[in-house]
Amino acid sequence: MRTPIPEPAAQAQAHLRRDLRTLVEFIEIFCKGQHAAAARSPVALKSHDVPGIVGHEVALCPDCVKLLTHALVKRSACPMNPKPACKHCPNHCYHPTYRRQIRQVMQYSGKRLILTHPIQGLLRYFF
Repeated sequence: MRTPIPEPAAQAQAHLRRDLRTLVEFIEIFCKGQHAAAARSPVALKSHDVPGIVGHEVALCPDCVKLLTHALVKRSACPMNPKPACKHCPNHCYHPTYRRQIRQVMQYSGKRLILTHPIQGLLRYFF
């Protein structure tokens, strides 16, 4: 069995930033589409600079803020290097409730990412 070659720190950080940005964008698309009637407020987390991650202010409903907080903390603390897709990971770090929710978010938002962020959507689709 081959042991994976460790990624350089800068490449790992860039991969983490891209994953965090994708999480924020997916949850933002999901919240706008599925919770349109819910009251939204700007996201301000102690653990992550959300506007710094995506480059703009993000407003979500309280349920989506909880999911986003859980997802960002778990992804940032992931011990796997290189990071596999969560569905292929041997250690599921998401709480089962949040895991179901993030699956719904990915299904809903993945299809719509092409409309809101065409270049990133195509890159995620093909790579």
